[in-house]
Amino acid sequence: MAFSFTVTHNDTESRARTGLLKLPHAEVETPAFMPVGTLGVVKAVAPETIWEIGYRLILSNAYHLYLRPGHELIEDHGGLGRFMNWPGAILTDSGGFQVFSLAKLRKLNDKGVIFQSHIDGSTHLFTPELSLAVQEALGVDIIMCLDDVRAYPASKTDATDAVKRTFAWAARTVDSKKKVDPALFGIVQGSMYPDLRRLSAEGLTSLEFDGYAIGGLSVGEPHELMVEIIDATTPYLPEHKPRYLMGVGKPLDILESTIRGVDLFDCVLPTRNARNANLFTSSGRLNIRNSRYRDDHGPVDSDCGCVLCRNYSRAYLRHLFKENEILGLTLATVHNLSFYYQLMSDIRAAIRENRVNSLLKQYSSRTEEIND
Repeated sequence: MAFSFTVTHNDTESRARTGLLKLPHAEVETPAFMPVGTLGVVKAVAPETIWEIGYRLILSNAYHLYLRPGHELIEDHGGLGRFMNWPGAILTDSGGFQVFSLAKLRKLNDKGVIFQSHIDGSTHLFTPELSLAVQEALGVDIIMCLDDVRAYPASKTDATDAVKRTFAWAARTVDSKKKVDPALFGIVQGSMYPDLRRLSAEGLTSLEFDGYAIGGLSVGEPHELMVEIIDATTPYLPEHKPRYLMGVGKPLDILESTIRGVDLFDCVLPTRNARNANLFTSSGRLNIRNSRYRDDHGPVDSDCGCVLCRNYSRAYLRHLFKENEILGLTLATVHNLSFYYQLMSDIRAAIRENRVNSLLKQYSSRTEEIND
């Protein structure tokens, strides 16, 4: 199946839209959330469980898989999907954010990034061409260009340099692409400067990517500024191509970004919070370690139909966490991923019925955002 994206409905009161993303290994209704499987695994749960919840697209990371076990090994096993027994589609991040987060171990220049492995200290030169080759070897559905990510706050000079380098690397990636099947997305940078975001978006759209991502957010900036930058960026991205907001995943952030025309999301928040006993529910945050749940016979969320909420009490889940039992991590992760899947289903339904702004108001009034 070749890559395609079709907008199926536009909300009448906002820039929100539903769509159908067709990929070689799956069809995905958008807006959609991608569980994060950095190392070829969504932590604490089997790929079969992710599929049963309803997900058809997950995210992995080229940088980490390049270091271990190695893209050549994965290619020899038939690609990442076969290696991890995942029948659905996969998007791979290029490694730009990981290189950014390991700032003390890397040196950046126009050729690429020289970095020391966080695993064994070995030195590597990661170029746009190598990032592309790694992702092609992994056999995934969507490939991301290597980009230059800057911390917040960034001076306008630094942000401008990052925009220029990101565009140059994107052009080199386009020139080096060998395989037809994987879709290729460019990543808009520009820090917190709307004019640089426009410059980056207009430059990347001239390269005719299959889709476009908004990168460099959720790096410490205030919430209001993040929303402002999303609002200033999406109008310069093509209407007929998918828009992906990288690494932003609080439920209210997803809703506010959807209203501004974003189609795809990823974040470690649901899985990481689950491993730390924080569960998302229809009435707000729940920390299952709290003593109030010691003898609570009820489910984590009476509005949820996941395996945890159907079969186990809050008291039992608290017991598992207090005893450091692995089952507790698994059940909590299944629950949080189920919550996110239902959230995206609710958002798509609201868009089709032209009431997504009402959903945002309702959701804001009945939920407490997790500060993470």
